[in-house]
Amino acid sequence: MRSFVVKMMIAGAAIGGLSAAAWAQRDPAYAAARAAGQVGEQPDGYIGIVGAATPDLRALVNNINIQRKAAYTQKAQGSGATVEQMAFTSGCNLIAQTSAGEKYKGPDGVWKTRTGAAPERDSRCV
Repeated sequence: MRSFVVKMMIAGAAIGGLSAAAWAQRDPAYAAARAAGQVGEQPDGYIGIVGAATPDLRALVNNINIQRKAAYTQKAQGSGATVEQMAFTSGCNLIAQTSAGEKYKGPDGVWKTRTGAAPERDSRCV
C-alpha cells in the first residue's frame, strides 16, 4: 500500500501540467460545456457527460479523453506508475481543481455540483 501511495504522489507531481484549465483554454467548446454543467470530472481521470449527450458533445468528450489517455501513458512511462494509477491520481487532482458550480463524480458514482467546500474525493486521493 505504501508503494502505491508513493507512486501516486510521484504521478501527481509529474502531471501538474494536466490541469482542467489547460484543456479549457485549448477548446472553448469544452469550457462552455463545463460551465453549463454538461461535462464533469471523474475519479478515473477522464471527463464524463452529465445528462443527455448530443453527438457533438460525445465527440468533444471522446477527443479530450483520448488526449488525456495519451498524456497519462506518456507520463506513466517516465514515472514507473501504470496508466491507471496516473489517470486515477490525475482524477483526484482534477476534481480538487474544480470550481464552484462545476460538476464532478463523487466516490459514490453520483454526479455532484461543486460548492464552495472541498469536493468529495476517493479516500485514496493524496
